[in-house]
Amino acid sequence: MIRRALSRERVKEAVEVLRLGGIVVFPTETSYGLAVDATNARAVAKVAKLKGRPTEKTFPLIVSSTAMAERYGHLRCLGRRLAKRYWPGALSLVVEARKNSGLARGIIAKDGTIAVRVSSDSTARALSRGLGRPIVSTSANKAGEPSLHDVSHLDFKVDFVLDVGRLPLRRPSTIVRIVEGDMTVLRQGGLRLPKEG
Repeated sequence: MIRRALSRERVKEAVEVLRLGGIVVFPTETSYGLAVDATNARAVAKVAKLKGRPTEKTFPLIVSSTAMAERYGHLRCLGRRLAKRYWPGALSLVVEARKNSGLARGIIAKDGTIAVRVSSDSTARALSRGLGRPIVSTSANKAGEPSLHDVSHLDFKVDFVLDVGRLPLRRPSTIVRIVEGDMTVLRQGGLRLPKEG
């Protein structure tokens, strides 16, 4: 399966749409996702409504680098070790959010945590890097439906689409919670972690 390349200009256009509060469909290493600026409360609410997602369920983030992840969440020693070993990659870390992070409602869970990762997909990282802050990254489907691997099957209206062709079927990202030095696997995806982390 050959992936179509995206021009720099096309990615810049997508970043501008995000900056203006729009919703962008974009490729990740696991499936197509919906992106919005994670600091824009109106955009986050719009994507939640579009997906039919319960408001108490928060959205995961994609950042461009470990340094950006550290600006928004406390990775601590274990998180840094996992990030160094598995990022960029399909591993989301659930960590304590930093106070006054500027993240929109719908991103920080009631327990004060966020889910964050550095995607191995260069387009996903470029969107966050171009915006200069995290993007929401949620699968481009209605809540409870299968992940989207071909944008021709997209069944709702968005503001911008970065189409690279049909993506291979892959398992979703692995989600690991790190609190007070303890690690708990919340979702086992394609990436398997050793027991000791």
